[in-house]
Amino acid sequence: MLLLTRFRIFLNPGYPYEEMLRMYHNTTTLTMCAYMKQYGVFNWTRGGMIQLNRGRPQPLQYVSNAAFLASLFVDYMNATGVPGIYCGADFIKLDKIKSFATSQMDYILGKNPMKMSYVVGFGNKFPRHVHHRGASMPRDKIKYSCTGGFKWRDTRNPNPNNITGAMVGGPDRFDQFRDLRSNYSYTEPTLAGNAGLVAALVSLTSSGGLGIDKNNMFSAVPPLYPQSSPPPPPWRP
Repeated sequence: MLLLTRFRIFLNPGYPYEEMLRMYHNTTTLTMCAYMKQYGVFNWTRGGMIQLNRGRPQPLQYVSNAAFLASLFVDYMNATGVPGIYCGADFIKLDKIKSFATSQMDYILGKNPMKMSYVVGFGNKFPRHVHHRGASMPRDKIKYSCTGGFKWRDTRNPNPNNITGAMVGGPDRFDQFRDLRSNYSYTEPTLAGNAGLVAALVSLTSSGGLGIDKNNMFSAVPPLYPQSSPPPPPWRP
C-alpha cells in the first residue's frame, strides 16, 4: 500500500487508477496514525515497544518493519513538501512519525529495560544463545542429523559461533527477555524481521544522504499506459 501511495503522490496517473490509489493512500495514512501512541490503537510495553502482534511472541519482526515503513513514508511526504498528516481532527507533524521509527530502533539496539541489544554483536550485551543451527553447532567437521543437533540446542553453553548482525525474536510484553536457545520465541532470528531491520537502519542513517531520489525512483517501472504503436511505413505505389 505504501508503494502504491508513492505512485499516487509522485506520478498522479489519474483515471482509471485514482480511485484505487486514493484508497491505498488513505489506508497508509491511517496506518501511520495507528502507530501514534496517543490514539491507543495498539498496546505498548512500559519500556516503549509497540505491540503490533498484540503481545504474542517474536514482536521485533513487526516492530522493525513498522519503523521502516514509517521512515519511508516520511521521506515520501518530505519529497512532496507535505509537513504532516491529519489523524481525524489532529494534525501530526512528520517529525513525530519519524520519532516513532527512531524510538523503536533505539529500543531494539539497547534502549530498553533489559539494557540489551537484540542485534547480535552490537553493543556489550546481546543474546548469546541464539536459536540458529549454524551459530549453536561447533565447526568440528562432523555431519549431524537433524535430531543429532538437539544436544547443541539444549546445552546452556553460549553459542560457539556468533551470528553477527542478526536480530532475535525479542522480549515479551513485559519487556523481559530470556536468553534461551530452546525458546525460539525469544532467540530465533527470522528473515522477515532482519529484512525490516536492515531496511529501517538504512532509511534512518544519514551517511548515505537523506531523502529519496524521486527523479529516478520509477526508472525501472514500465509505463502505466500502453505505448502507442509505431507509425506505418510510407506508402509506396
